[in-house]
Amino acid sequence: MTNRIALALGLLILGALVTDVAVYGGAGSLFLAKKLADVIEYLAFWR
Repeated sequence: MTNRIALALGLLILGALVTDVAVYGGAGSLFLAKKLADVIEYLAFWR
């Protein structure tokens, strides 16, 4: 991955987070964080 691609992806993710907080009050980010915690817990079970 080149620096240009990494910078573009970082800005895209940052822009999505800012848009989520500005428009929806962070509900999408909270939903994804909860689902990520569920997946981590599920994977820890199979460890």
